[in-house]
Amino acid sequence: MQKYMKVRYLILGILCLMYFIAYVDRVNIGVAGPLLKKEMGLSSTELGLVFSAFAYPYAAMQIFGGWLSDKYGPRLVLTVLSIIWAVATILTGFAWGITSLIIFRVLLGIGEGGAFPTATRAFTFWMPAAERGFAQGITHSFARLGGAITPPIVLAIAASSGWRESFFILGAISLVWTALYLWLFRNTPIEHKWVTPQEIKEIGVSTAEMKKAAKGKTPWKQMISRMWLVTFVDFCYGWSLWVFLTWLPSYLKDARGFDLKQLALFTALPLLAGVVGDTLGGVISDQIYKRTGNLKLARRSLLVVGLLGSLIFVLPAVYTDSAMTAVLLLSASFFFLELTNAVLWSLPIDIAGRFAGTAGGMMNTGFGVAGMISPVAFGFLIDKTGGYQAPFLISAGLLAVGAACSMLIDPTRKIDDEAVAPLPFGSAAEPAR
Repeated sequence: MQKYMKVRYLILGILCLMYFIAYVDRVNIGVAGPLLKKEMGLSSTELGLVFSAFAYPYAAMQIFGGWLSDKYGPRLVLTVLSIIWAVATILTGFAWGITSLIIFRVLLGIGEGGAFPTATRAFTFWMPAAERGFAQGITHSFARLGGAITPPIVLAIAASSGWRESFFILGAISLVWTALYLWLFRNTPIEHKWVTPQEIKEIGVSTAEMKKAAKGKTPWKQMISRMWLVTFVDFCYGWSLWVFLTWLPSYLKDARGFDLKQLALFTALPLLAGVVGDTLGGVISDQIYKRTGNLKLARRSLLVVGLLGSLIFVLPAVYTDSAMTAVLLLSASFFFLELTNAVLWSLPIDIAGRFAGTAGGMMNTGFGVAGMISPVAFGFLIDKTGGYQAPFLISAGLLAVGAACSMLIDPTRKIDDEAVAPLPFGSAAEPAR
């Protein structure tokens, strides 16, 4: 009885660790940014180009990586991707200028680009419908936790050995995770020797559905018509997220006067607030769904509250004279922003079922495109205006647009194939055979 209850949470734990490590490897460049900017003599615009270089292949890999996971399974695809991003992280430590930095960040984007859609595809068969919001929330909480602890880790290593050594160490840790994942993960519960028929029944997806997981043509037309608005809202969300992930250390150093030791703490505070927001967003959405049976309400309400809440707090953060007040307001803004994240990642599963990898990649393309533009635009406006107010105002405007568009998202408008759509919450699963 106890054994079967633990297996899907073991898989969830492995994926949580992946999100954690992936974000450490993603945001470490932002933490090291002030150091390598000084060493290599980069302008703010050039540093923005380095930050955004990751996003181009990241966006390009979203749909392709998700489609690969639908076709060949998350186990193979995520293993290959994690090896690529681990090697890219290590190579960043050998960078000698802006060109090499951009090349290695592009390689990192290729590796991480399909990772989250692939994990979303895994949840289709490993997590029941009523636990998917929690699963997406807790995994992305680990991502934000990774982002939060990256500043003290990178700065501590940089202080003792140099910023390059931090990339060597973090890349090696990624390779260790790859070996652990390959050992423990299986594409579906019926392939895992520890899973019992009772747990398969609890998950709520038939064994027949699991067996045909990689079969069938991708319904592109239906998917685009149902996912494009989710993708746009993800772009509005992603614009602000990229600001926090790339420019926050520089903002706190340049505009608020914190030294490197203070940066380790005050850069982490907003990201730690995001850890809480990610988890709560998924849990609250699941609870609304369980109590009301209204999937629209469960998803839309968190999107609107999260985006508007982030908007309300980011504006005074920019204009306050107090550096500490600015940190607290930015933390509140990031908390509300992250309330939306689990919902955004649950929508591809709600809508696309066993094609959730492709749908998740389509949705997260919005985040990737935002990453192409946001860091560069932010750096360009800093150089042109000499301050941070203008780029933050653009972020606020997009949050308002995203909140308005969220009211039109319909998670009940599923792909019109009964064999594709996930079983509704509470339905009986086919007995395991």
